[in-house]
Amino acid sequence: MTDGPAVRTAGVTELREEWFLGVSIATSLIFFAFPEQLFRRLSDPFWFAVIFGWLFAVVLGSALSVVRHADHLAERLQEPYGTLILTLAITSIEVMAISAVMIHGENNPTLARDTLFAVVMIILNGMVGLSLLLGAWRRPEQQHNLQGANAYLGVIVPLATLSLVMPTFLAGPDGQHPSTPRQLILGIISVGLYATFLFLQAGRHHDYFTTDGNRHQHPGEHTPPHGPLWPHAVLLLAYMGPVVFLVEQLARPIDYIIETLHAPTAFGGVVMAILVATPEAISAVRASIADNLQRSVNIFLGSVLSTIGLTVPAMLVVSRLYGHPVTLGLEHGDLVMLVLTLAVSIITFASGRTHLMQGAVHLVLFLAYVLLIFQQ
Repeated sequence: MTDGPAVRTAGVTELREEWFLGVSIATSLIFFAFPEQLFRRLSDPFWFAVIFGWLFAVVLGSALSVVRHADHLAERLQEPYGTLILTLAITSIEVMAISAVMIHGENNPTLARDTLFAVVMIILNGMVGLSLLLGAWRRPEQQHNLQGANAYLGVIVPLATLSLVMPTFLAGPDGQHPSTPRQLILGIISVGLYATFLFLQAGRHHDYFTTDGNRHQHPGEHTPPHGPLWPHAVLLLAYMGPVVFLVEQLARPIDYIIETLHAPTAFGGVVMAILVATPEAISAVRASIADNLQRSVNIFLGSVLSTIGLTVPAMLVVSRLYGHPVTLGLEHGDLVMLVLTLAVSIITFASGRTHLMQGAVHLVLFLAYVLLIFQQ
């Protein structure tokens, strides 16, 4: 009997934490009702900053809320299933965001490629570097499961090469737009490899994605939090709902700054990548600081894998359905940065131990990527 008031109090507290859902819904209704009035004065720098900042903040806040509820589910389901939910939720947001921008505005054939490349650079250089650097600040080394990292990289490297490198050297009469047979083959390979990886991760080789301590932990040593799962699952989907509409609205100021103010064409992809990578970056850095590098590895390598394995086929389907051609092959400095990042990542995770220097190297590569955006 004494648990009743406490449970009700906890429920009221949890509901109060969902105030941002009201902000997200209200913002969606405002932009749905008054689109012309809100976007008419984008030439005014102050008004442009207000609209862009407003939409960016609400979309990012919704994504952070998605991560919060995914983390609650992760605590209950444990690794690797918890991280799998997190990466799939964020990747779904990314797919919906890129699709909305592709369908909404004028055709931008490099948007999907720029977003994929930006996600890879932000995660494998920025997120990995920051996680390793902060995690190693208080301890000489951190450990992770070498077999799990090898499994991730063993799929990431061929998928990244086939999606972002190979199209550069297979340009046809229409330029780098992949032909229908190539799109079909690439889509089948991406989905097939990712599905096989998920089968192994959730099945016979799930031990590869846990630390040795957790692997040999007795069931009674860790008791997951009590309570139903469905509220977190429902709220996770509820926060994802307005994202599709709001990202479509965000495409207008992005198109304006690229076409009118002549910002780098990769700017749109970078904005999308920041939206989808920031929530996972926060979770990965927190896990690394808490000396749980294995969860960080699962987050950032799993995010890159799901981004390439799911986003590429989804973008090819959208391209065929709506007649918006896509360009996937990287060129010039971007191609070199991708190859260098993959090579350094293989070296970083080759021993099962990480240290301060490795984090610094990845952050330097991330800085080089940012500088190259404005030099091309």
